[in-house]
Amino acid sequence: MSGLMAAAALLVVPQHALAQDDEAQPAQDTVQDSVQDAEAPREIAFEATELRYDAESDIVTASGDVLARSGDESVRAQSIIWNRMTGEIVAEGNVRLVDRDGNQLFTDHLTLTDELRAGTMSNLLLAFRQGGRLAAEMAERDDTGNIILDRAAYSSCAVEDEEGCPRSPSWRLTAERVFYDEETKRIRFSGAYLELFGKRILPLPGLVIRADGRPNSGIFIPDIGLTASNGFEVTDSYYWRIADNRDLLMTGYVYTEASPMVSAQYRQLGEHGAFQATAYGTFSSRLPLNANVRTSERDLRGYVFANGRYQLDPNWSVEGSLRLASDRTFLRRYDISREDRLRSNVTIERVDDDSYFSLAGWATQALLVQQDQNQVPLALPLLDYRKRLADPVAGGAVELQFNTLAITRAEGQDTQRAFARGQWDLRRITPWGQEVTVTGLLRGDAYHSDNNLLTQTVSYRGQSGWQARGVALGAVDVKWPLIGEFLGGSQILTPRVQLVATPGIRNLDIPNEDARAIDLEDSNLFALNRFPGYDRVEEGARITYGVDWQATIPGWRLETTIGQSYRLTDQPTLFPDGTGLNEQWSDFVGRTQVRYRDLLKFTHRFRLDKDNLAVRRNEVDATFGNDETYIELGYLRLNRDIDLAFEDLRDREEVRAAGRLAFAKYWSVFGSAVINLTDRAEDPTLNADGFEPLRTRLGIAYADDCLELGFTWRRDYIELADAKRGDSFRIHFALRNLGFR
Repeated sequence: MSGLMAAAALLVVPQHALAQDDEAQPAQDTVQDSVQDAEAPREIAFEATELRYDAESDIVTASGDVLARSGDESVRAQSIIWNRMTGEIVAEGNVRLVDRDGNQLFTDHLTLTDELRAGTMSNLLLAFRQGGRLAAEMAERDDTGNIILDRAAYSSCAVEDEEGCPRSPSWRLTAERVFYDEETKRIRFSGAYLELFGKRILPLPGLVIRADGRPNSGIFIPDIGLTASNGFEVTDSYYWRIADNRDLLMTGYVYTEASPMVSAQYRQLGEHGAFQATAYGTFSSRLPLNANVRTSERDLRGYVFANGRYQLDPNWSVEGSLRLASDRTFLRRYDISREDRLRSNVTIERVDDDSYFSLAGWATQALLVQQDQNQVPLALPLLDYRKRLADPVAGGAVELQFNTLAITRAEGQDTQRAFARGQWDLRRITPWGQEVTVTGLLRGDAYHSDNNLLTQTVSYRGQSGWQARGVALGAVDVKWPLIGEFLGGSQILTPRVQLVATPGIRNLDIPNEDARAIDLEDSNLFALNRFPGYDRVEEGARITYGVDWQATIPGWRLETTIGQSYRLTDQPTLFPDGTGLNEQWSDFVGRTQVRYRDLLKFTHRFRLDKDNLAVRRNEVDATFGNDETYIELGYLRLNRDIDLAFEDLRDREEVRAAGRLAFAKYWSVFGSAVINLTDRAEDPTLNADGFEPLRTRLGIAYADDCLELGFTWRRDYIELADAKRGDSFRIHFALRNLGFR
């Protein structure tokens, strides 16, 4: 708000504009005038139903829907009286001032001097443009231009509901005195209390907020919780607004069953990008993974997370992420994250209309997995460059690629790779409407590796030393979209056939670092190479066929895909048993999606055994409801009989459920559950019994336009190192639009 009271200057009209006698000048229409202030040149538009000037007392009186405007500032009132001898200006009756920032003042009575050095108001309401409202019985403006309010209340809650009916705010701040600094836009409270649903619950000494909606330094309201691992906990934070583009959040955590912990988050926004860094730290005992004896009571434990991105110019950018924990169980113990691995990376990119360049590095920290950290690879550098030729070659588009990668392990196999690739694609539409794509690909690879015997899976090792290979591929892909009507809407039926041929390739001589987790899915059925990554290339000739069907009818959208592939040779393949690709005929794979408006979304992915149609993959994701009341269901079963020698592939079965039920307008109950249904017949490496709840959650919440309040119960069924199984409780409380963060 810049000069909330300054709008009254619109009334300071030069004397020559009021050269009238002291008889009333009634107007059949509205009296209008436009004048120029001699001392401060600004044009004033002035309107009123009736205008009087008493020359003897030098008093100007405007009445009847008075409106004065100057630029973006305006004032309305039933009447305005200006005593030119004393300089006092009095506005009465439904007074409404609007300043240049769009903030509004509503009051019954307003008194100002013509120099705006002081002013008094009664029964007033300040409505800030950002949504907050400040009401008071009395207020005055001091000589510095600040406003002092007595017996005031502040809230950012809406005063009307969606139907326009009045409503009481769910929270408000009350104070004996409030000081509004017009220059800094800060509101300082003296003797403040927080009222929740009309009840005074918490004193807030020294509270300061901002009227313009920008963040302000201050202490947060504490969070309270109870966990099986740490006992009763209290968390509170201090937010420091260092500058408009920098801030710092410092948080303290106090537990009854663990040592205290602190954290800090720093954020900075610059001209070309932004970054943030977060760190946690504590001195506490820890229980290593799969150990039964605690270490020293004074171990320093913590976690660092930082990320950022900078756009150096329209083409070049750099981004990165650093994630590092002191030990494998810290994040799980303090419920910061449930991830089993932490990945850090840095990437330099250049993108233009026809080329792409990337130079990256990746590092991984193993957490809740039985993997030696010395066996975890470091990928640095990873370089990828692609160039699309501007001119067609033989009518087709050409893309060139150069890629190099170095994999390093502290105690394991090291691999370096480089390859160059050229791909030519010719796409044509036949007179009958078929879409035909012809592809040719040539690639040359060079590899170097050592310590190959340290890799446990034999087919991943490759030959040590320098190895080279060439890759050639040719493919023809034909789609035939058939469009027609369907149940008052439209449908598209698209048969598809693809032929891919590749000569024999020296796959086993090459280390396999990035093509391990292979499984036949609808997403890779028509891929030129159904191995992920570059280290393995599918060889031989195959025909892949399938059909896509889409239907759009009023309110509904349906999509389904199904397909299979057939290899033209019966020679053994590199695909592991159970992936659906290891025999001459592949399994059937497909996906079905059903959507009804924004109420229903259903997705089913499946793989059927080619011999007996047994379900090898069954995955369902369904959502029904709206943003306030909904239910989500998920089910996954992988029944592939995977060879246990491949540690990257495991069978499993699980079900997930989550939902929310809204009631009483602002209240809701919510819950979720994850249950592991895998048994030892599906994965002999597990001790599961076929029904193992992993975690469940249940809670109740209140949420309106300015308040969030919730209570959550959660139960963890898995005890992992120093993260105990058991119940956790947490109370969540947040006041929206209060000016913090």
